[in-house]
Amino acid sequence: MFNNYIALSHGALGPYRVLVVDDMATNRLMVKAILEAQGYQVIEAESGEQAITLMLESNYDAVVLDVLMPGMNGFDVCTHIRHLHGQEFLPVIMLTSLGSPDDVARGFDCGATDFVTKPYNNIELVARVKSAAQKKRLIDRLDDTESVLFALARMVEAKDQNTRDHCDRLSHMAVVFGRSLGYGFEELDALRRGGILHDIGKLGIPDAVLLKSGPLSDSEWMMMRQHPAIGAELCRPLRTMKKTVDIVHFHHERWNGSGYPEGLHEYEIPELARVFQIVDVYDALSTERPYKPAFAKDKVIEIMEAEGAKGYWDPDLLERFLHIVHDSPEKLELPADAHQDASARIFDSVMKRELQDWDRR
Repeated sequence: MFNNYIALSHGALGPYRVLVVDDMATNRLMVKAILEAQGYQVIEAESGEQAITLMLESNYDAVVLDVLMPGMNGFDVCTHIRHLHGQEFLPVIMLTSLGSPDDVARGFDCGATDFVTKPYNNIELVARVKSAAQKKRLIDRLDDTESVLFALARMVEAKDQNTRDHCDRLSHMAVVFGRSLGYGFEELDALRRGGILHDIGKLGIPDAVLLKSGPLSDSEWMMMRQHPAIGAELCRPLRTMKKTVDIVHFHHERWNGSGYPEGLHEYEIPELARVFQIVDVYDALSTERPYKPAFAKDKVIEIMEAEGAKGYWDPDLLERFLHIVHDSPEKLELPADAHQDASARIFDSVMKRELQDWDRR
């Protein structure tokens, strides 16, 4: 199946696009001839500065980069690439005659994916570029899937009369709290995703129930309480969402067992879900909603402590979160220059189109 997908990606999505960066034309032409013989599309850059410009204008599956160049050398270029938006996972294969362990270590520190030592074997060069380009397309496929899923979740929030910033605030605050707890990358990434996806299951709730202005009937409330389970089923097929699924599924559970959809108690609730619950309630209390004003910090702390006393939240995690609220609440504020991910751009594009259509009516 894996090989079938690679064949499909290389054909249906077009040939692999490789940027070859070297100040010497003969070196570029040699690499170009080797890769084009395998059906790759090769674009040339004669300097690091030109390479950066080209990467801002188009997408590539891999970069073959010479180390020793005037101006921006290969190490400088690689460092710059890693700071370009959307290029965090772009494979960079360095061609070098430098063979010392220190040079290799420096390259990896700058973000290089692989090294090929000059003089190189043609078969080895092709194999390394192919492997890197295949992985890049797989990552892009996963990234595209995630972005669409995130955009759908943002649509749910917009429909529910919350701004898009609600998702972004939760992602930011959950990561801040997770870092204070000493979590690693996987847990922090799950919390980031959970901020966007926690209510995506509301896609499965009829608008007549979701948008009802008055109290829900018993049957409507039973329907609404299913949205965490629906959301978990939507996210579960993506293996990269394994830890996020727990957040989506269990973020409405309560420490004392009074939550939903499963009525879990205490440590039966996955830890990341317990972390996220606290962030979610803080955001609800500290921001303006259609039915309430934004409460001041002291009022938020008072309410959260009262709910903790009722057994709603993990007492240890609540205490640690309230330390942040009390001592450094500014850390929980979404930065004005916060990075806008692909799903936010999709959401904005759809909303802009909806407004344009409405204006034409």
